[in-house]
Amino acid sequence: MKLATISNGSRDGRLAIVSKDLTQAVFADPIAPTLLDAIERWPEVENALRARAQQLERAAVDGAFDFDPARAMAPLPRCYQWLDGSTFANHGSLMERAFNNGINNEYERFPLVYQGASDDFLGPCEDVRLPSESDNMDFEAEIAVIVDEVPMGTPQGQVAPHIKLLMLVNDVSLRAFASREMKTGFGWLQAKPSSSFSPVAVTPDELGSAWVGGRVELPLQVRRSGEWFGHPNGNEMTFNFFRLIEHTAYSRCLRAGTIIGSGTVSNASRTAGSACIAERRAIETLDEGGAKTPFLRFGESVRIEMLDAEKRSVFGAIEQRYVKSGGP
Repeated sequence: MKLATISNGSRDGRLAIVSKDLTQAVFADPIAPTLLDAIERWPEVENALRARAQQLERAAVDGAFDFDPARAMAPLPRCYQWLDGSTFANHGSLMERAFNNGINNEYERFPLVYQGASDDFLGPCEDVRLPSESDNMDFEAEIAVIVDEVPMGTPQGQVAPHIKLLMLVNDVSLRAFASREMKTGFGWLQAKPSSSFSPVAVTPDELGSAWVGGRVELPLQVRRSGEWFGHPNGNEMTFNFFRLIEHTAYSRCLRAGTIIGSGTVSNASRTAGSACIAERRAIETLDEGGAKTPFLRFGESVRIEMLDAEKRSVFGAIEQRYVKSGGP
């Protein structure tokens, strides 16, 4: 099942069910008006949502309309908590070796996680509005999950049933602030503007055999201003989502609607490219003696998409421009 949130002028939008080929949609009310409501009442609404999704596939539902990603907000436009990890040890190793960011090999011992802003997510086609090119604008292509209520102390062996939906993420980053904020010990704030999400969130069964042991074993296609940037596969995730959720729920409950990100998808092979500019610059520093790839300039665009084995888009594409903020 694929779900989207259509903009209707409210902060939480209107929940819609989307066809497998991402061409048609139908609103989900009166089953659930918003995705947050659906997640909070998942046992009550799942069967009804799936039945309506099946009707949509058979063209046997009234009110179907053409699905336009430009009308989509983030599947969860706001939520109670956004936790973003760093679960690909290759990425951590490259960044540490190139830039000596002070985390040593901690990325191999346990997931690194920060708590980001969850009150102002961007839709897949919204412009990313930022203050200055001098802040070193970057993108980070990731995978994320949405969970239901996860009790504190839930072990990874019991996590799978709590993962209700998956999405793609552009974890927008301002690299000029990252090192300073990391070293303070208080974590990122200015370095992490609002994140962007794919047009749809999908239930794990939509991934079929690509959802394996808490990992998405598909390549993540990343393009910068139309040019290929990378296609790293999620199968090299060092800490799978089950372990990541166990880690985040160790000392707190995760309320329904919490979003948890994988961190930058990264592969050891150089031929896979990268899912963020900072990692490519780290590779250049290590392999060529210095970083060459510039950070983003205003007017540039980023496209993030994941295709299945039949080359069909799973989540739709995040496709957005980076533009100068015009103020409040």
